[in-house]
Amino acid sequence: MTSAFVDGAELMGQACGAPGYGFAVIEHPISSATDAELLERAGEIVRQAEELVLAAAPGNPA
Repeated sequence: MTSAFVDGAELMGQACGAPGYGFAVIEHPISSATDAELLERAGEIVRQAEELVLAAAPGNPA
């Protein structure tokens, strides 16, 4: 998710019965980002996704 659409994503989570659903967020926009900026943002998404997955892992108090 890009930062400009976080509110919409949170509302969608609520509407789908998953309030507080975790998702990764990167800086908006991506359409005008350089290759270097996209690579940096991709790294950030990987870090955030890892945190989300580990937080949801069995045996991990969430």
